[in-house]
Amino acid sequence: STSITVKGEDANLAEVIAEKTTPSVCCIYVYSKQSGYSLYGFGNSSSDELSQSSLGSGVILSADGYVLTNYHVIEGADALKVSANGTEYDATIVGTDESSDLAVIKLTGASGLTPIAIGDSDNLTIGEWVMTIGSPFGLESSVATGIVSATSRSQIMSSENSNSSGTSIYVNLIQTDAAINPGNSGGALVDGTGKLI
Repeated sequence: STSITVKGEDANLAEVIAEKTTPSVCCIYVYSKQSGYSLYGFGNSSSDELSQSSLGSGVILSADGYVLTNYHVIEGADALKVSANGTEYDATIVGTDESSDLAVIKLTGASGLTPIAIGDSDNLTIGEWVMTIGSPFGLESSVATGIVSATSRSQIMSSENSNSSGTSIYVNLIQTDAAINPGNSGGALVDGTGKLI
């Protein structure tokens, strides 16, 4: 029966940041050509039929549809469909950098989108409040909150792509306890002002 009163500008921080940032995050559906075994022939038969092979998230950088995502989200894609603010777009890959796990795609015919505000990850402090926005398991516009657990983390990852071998080393990572699940890749991690970090 005890009432708790929260005062100050942080009373509705999560709601305000979610309202500000969710229009700047989109869901990316990745399609690949499928190959199968020919029952009456010999060997594999190829098909031009596309099927969804994975999904991820992206961050809108410009009103005309440039989107930042992770390289591993779009790796091996034969076609991309992007859902942004309830509208579906075809997309093409503009540029990639496998070493930093980043890629830029362009939505075809997009206009009037909401670019995300860009912050400065160099100014992060341990314990600072953060929010993730993305499409975990294909559930668009999902948010989770947490804190910055650590900065300047490094991670060694084995290649999951059958076309490449070896490992990748990612440096200067931000560690957070905010929920990040399959499908969140490429989405936003924002600070308490709603800026991408």
